[in-house]
Parts: sequence; structure tokens; C-alpha cells
Amino acid sequence: MNLNKVFLIGRLTQDPQTKTLPSGKVVCSFDLATDYFFVNKDGQKEQQTEFHRVVLFGKMAEIASQYLKKGSLAFIEGRLRTRSWEDANGNKKQKTEIIAQRLQLGPKSIQNKVQQKETPPVEDIPIVEEEEEINIEDIPF
Repeated sequence: MNLNKVFLIGRLTQDPQTKTLPSGKVVCSFDLATDYFFVNKDGQKEQQTEFHRVVLFGKMAEIASQYLKKGSLAFIEGRLRTRSWEDANGNKKQKTEIIAQRLQLGPKSIQNKVQQKETPPVEDIPIVEEEEEINIEDIPF
């Protein structure tokens, strides 16, 4: 069995870029930033940010370009795709992207604030930090 599945919740780092392919199909892409919070060995809370390239096609691309803006919160479900090519100088290049199969827009109130260029609240989504392993005998059912 094989599985290539990605789930991301994050904020757009730029407005979506939309193009129409020669076939007439719409393609939209943007970068999505996700944060990871952890406590280091000194007991200090730290944050790591990852940036992901997301690509959407068809109706989903049209919806994304219409409703998403820089700073918008989005949930993406998709699959990984890595492309390889050679640039003009003969150097090998590689890019890994998330091909979206499902898009869920963030809360409407947050989307409106972003569209009005207001700063959205920093912690809209609760942060669940990793905890110690759960003992199966502690579960009450």
C-alpha cells in the first residue's frame, strides 16, 4: 500500500498567483507558512517556521484566488509532488510542492480583517504541544 497525503494549516505569505494554462484550466499557487512550537533544553519556548509551496487547479484555484489574501488562514489537504529540471546554465534544480486536493478557508471574521489590512490575532488556532506518551490504562473507557 502507498500513501502520499499532506495536511497543512497555515497563513499565506503572499497573495495567490493565478495563471490560465493553454488548455484553459486555471492554476493558482502561493506559499503557506506553518509554525512549530517547542520547549528547548533550557526550558525556553521556541518557534520554527516552515514554508510550503501550494498549487491548486480548476475551480479550487478560482476560489483561492478570489477569497485568499496575504495573511489568510487556510487548511490544505493534498499530495506531495517533486519536479526536477535543468536551468539555462545546466544546473539541476528541484522543487517539492503540495498539490491541493481540498481547501478550507479560515474563519470569515479573520478573512475580513485581512482584506481590510488589519492585523489578525496572532494565535487564532490553539497550539497543541507534544506531551508525554499516554498510558493506555489511564483511559477511562
